[in-house]
Amino acid sequence: MSRGSQTVGPSATRSSTDLVGRIGATPVETAPFEHLYLEHVFPPDEYQRLLDHLPETRRYRELTHREAVQPDGTSARRKFYLLPEHIMWLPGGQRAYWRRLSRVLRSRELQEAFKSKFRAALEQRFGCSIDKLSFYPVPMLLRDLGGYRIGIHGDGLRKAITVQFYLPRDESQSHMGTVFHEGRNGEAALRTKRLAFVPAAGYAFPVIRHKSWHSVPQTADSDGERNSLMLTYHVQQGPLAWLAQRIHRLAVFIGYGLRK
Repeated sequence: MSRGSQTVGPSATRSSTDLVGRIGATPVETAPFEHLYLEHVFPPDEYQRLLDHLPETRRYRELTHREAVQPDGTSARRKFYLLPEHIMWLPGGQRAYWRRLSRVLRSRELQEAFKSKFRAALEQRFGCSIDKLSFYPVPMLLRDLGGYRIGIHGDGLRKAITVQFYLPRDESQSHMGTVFHEGRNGEAALRTKRLAFVPAAGYAFPVIRHKSWHSVPQTADSDGERNSLMLTYHVQQGPLAWLAQRIHRLAVFIGYGLRK
C-alpha cells in the first residue's frame, strides 16, 4: 500500500495546482459554522472526464448506517475507495484516470491548503500549531440512491476535516445538497444553510465537537443517483494512531477490495 499522503508526480501537478489555488481563493464562511463552499472546483474539460470515468454501481460497496437502510435491507449509499489497492480492480481507462486523481487528493499540497484555511479552528481543537499536525487522507466516491437520507449529526472526532465534492451532470439536482445546522435540536436545528448540489461544487469544514452539525434530507427515486466524492482527513497523532489507520486500511481492503 502507498503512503497516506504523498507528493504528486508530474502528470498530476496541474490538477493539484488548480485545486489548491481554488481552495486558497475561496473565503472561509462562518455561519452556521466555519466552512468553505467551493465552486468551479474542476475545469470544465476535467470535470467531464471525471464524470465519464465514474465506475458502474456494481463496483461500489454498501455503506451501511441505520438511516440509509432501505425496506429490502440494502443500503441507499454506496462507496468506492479511491485508494490504489481498490483502483487496481477497475478497467484500464478508469484505472489510469483514478490513479492520477487519487494522487492529487492524497497529496501533501492539498492537505496543507485545507489546514491553512482552517488554521485557527484546528489549532484550537488540537492545542498546537498546524505545523505539528498530520492527517491521513481517505478519498472515496459515493453514490446515493433514491431514499437516502442522514439526519442531523456531527462527524466523529477521529476526523479532522471533511470535504465533499458534488458530481451531478447538470443543475437539476441543486436541491439535493448538504444542509448545515446551527444546532442539533430545537430552534437551532431549524436555522440552516443548504448548499447547492451543482456541478463541480463542494464544501469543506473542520470537524469541531458540538458545532459542525449537518444533514442530507431524504431523496426520492425521481431525483436520480446522487454522485459525489468525499475526502476525509483522519486524525493520526502519535504512532499508535498512525498504525491504527494502516490496520484499518488493510481491513477495508480485505473486506471490500478482495470481494470482487
